[in-house]
Amino acid sequence: MAIPASTVSDVPHLREKTYKVGLIGRASAIFRVDEIIIYPDEPRKDQRRDLNLIATILSYMETPQYLRKRLFEIKPELRYAGILPPLRTPHHPLGDKVKDLKVGEPREGVSMSVSKDGTFVDVGVNRPVFVPNRRIPVGTRVTVRVISVKPELRASLTSREEIEVYWGYRVTASRATLGRTAKNGDFNLVIATSRLGEPIAAVMDRLAECWRSSEKILVAFGAPARGLREILAQEGLGLKDFAHFTVNTIPNQGTETVRTEEALYATLSIFNLIAD
Repeated sequence: MAIPASTVSDVPHLREKTYKVGLIGRASAIFRVDEIIIYPDEPRKDQRRDLNLIATILSYMETPQYLRKRLFEIKPELRYAGILPPLRTPHHPLGDKVKDLKVGEPREGVSMSVSKDGTFVDVGVNRPVFVPNRRIPVGTRVTVRVISVKPELRASLTSREEIEVYWGYRVTASRATLGRTAKNGDFNLVIATSRLGEPIAAVMDRLAECWRSSEKILVAFGAPARGLREILAQEGLGLKDFAHFTVNTIPNQGTETVRTEEALYATLSIFNLIAD
């Protein structure tokens, strides 16, 4: 999915910005989003600060708690990280002892040290796991699968594509505009969310058919102050140029505007039904 950098522009304080991004991260995990793209939506402004803030907080949330100290330095953007909700996804396990591990279990880890025979990786238990025949640079985040617990704790490298359960989202802070991001992303299906779109009930069957036949889908959201029509107009694009479907997932809304994080929950809950 794609969200604008100005998502946090309508709140002045870092604490409220952090809370808002926390809602986005939580929604993304609940509805199994694969990638969150943050795009610049105000070409006349330098939005690098907001891009970096959103990307940093979302990445921090997605990282298992036992790896955060190794992967994140003390940053001003994370001053209020304590108010972020936990994701509680499968790649955020609670067990922190070797006895909690099972053969075949995937884990996120960070390489700690390298020997001639392999690499020791911290996977959040009281002993590092050894990955034989792999020399992984220290400090690199990896995904491993436990291959033995006794007599030695060993694992092999794997990837999120090989894991059967939801394994978190990726975060991309794009420097490109939304239109260019969609074009460069090679998406099979692009969906724009807008109050100007067709009511979701009117296109549900057609949308579901396209969804189920598409491998790579982009769902784009507008900003607090401006919808996708205004954002795309800055590139000389219309909604029909950009998206295969433009849908209104909150028809007859009772408020003048819908915040990005509010639209996320409403929209992704509907698409969750389509995906299943």
